[in-house]
Amino acid sequence: MNDVIADSKPPGNIVKACSFMLLAAIMFTAMQGSVRYLSATIHPFEIAFFRCFFGMLVIAPWFFNKKTSPLKTQNFGRHMWRAALNVVAMLLFFTALSFTATPIAQIQALAFTAPLFTTVLAALVLGEIVGIRRWSAVCLGFAGALIIIRPGIQPIDLGSMYVMMSASIWAVCMILIKQLSRTDSSFTITAYMVILMSPLALIPALFYWTWPGPWEWFWLVFCGLLGTLAQWSMTQAFSLADATVVLPLDFSKVVWGALIGYFAFGELIDIWTWVGAGVIFSGATYIAMRERHLEKNNTLNRPTLSLSQRVRSFFQI
Repeated sequence: MNDVIADSKPPGNIVKACSFMLLAAIMFTAMQGSVRYLSATIHPFEIAFFRCFFGMLVIAPWFFNKKTSPLKTQNFGRHMWRAALNVVAMLLFFTALSFTATPIAQIQALAFTAPLFTTVLAALVLGEIVGIRRWSAVCLGFAGALIIIRPGIQPIDLGSMYVMMSASIWAVCMILIKQLSRTDSSFTITAYMVILMSPLALIPALFYWTWPGPWEWFWLVFCGLLGTLAQWSMTQAFSLADATVVLPLDFSKVVWGALIGYFAFGELIDIWTWVGAGVIFSGATYIAMRERHLEKNNTLNRPTLSLSQRVRSFFQI
């Protein structure tokens, strides 16, 4: 998968790109709905393992022609840290989905804070220059999260806290990806992630292990396949059009989450969740657009985290 976004894409591909991105949003949300359904009988740690395991099986043929060449690296320790943090972020996110008191749409909305955390960490860790405009967008995005959670006005639910923790850890993963991309190819980075995450996810799953029934096996396979197909669809969208073109369609996850939550679980979304979601996404989208502008004009002193890397932060969710 190529993380480099071309300066321009053929106009005829924009419709296809938007279609792929919309399809990815639907599939990601459907997968997360299946996680909520399964969590009634299976611990989310075990669900996370099977998400990684079946996803790995789908991607396995990808490695046949490459053999062991993608595994050549001098940064194995950093790859291990990245995979371990990915697993922790997934466990937190899946645990958030298991809390029925937190609507799926609310979880989707708060998950959009990941690019905000990444911008903060890029400035603190990588020394990236972040101007007043992007800092304002970061503040706006976090204000949106406060609108949704409303601390002091209503009790802070565990689901919201877990998803915010997950988003912050995904941001650390993105910083590690940026550092790895200086010496390793995107194929090598992806290969180690796929190979390492399943055994790492198995360790916490064993503490809560129960053997799934036939119907649960179906949903576990569905979860793994759908998550991988969603990622493929998102990758196709990025290959056909600039991230700034297709990124706004990612916001439709909140809409699909509200629909699945209502029809499958009887969830109702209050107006503040919609307002906060809009504010968060506005901040995250502005950051993406501003970075795209700066990339085109080469005005940054240090390389930024590519837009596709930031948006792909939920590769394994």
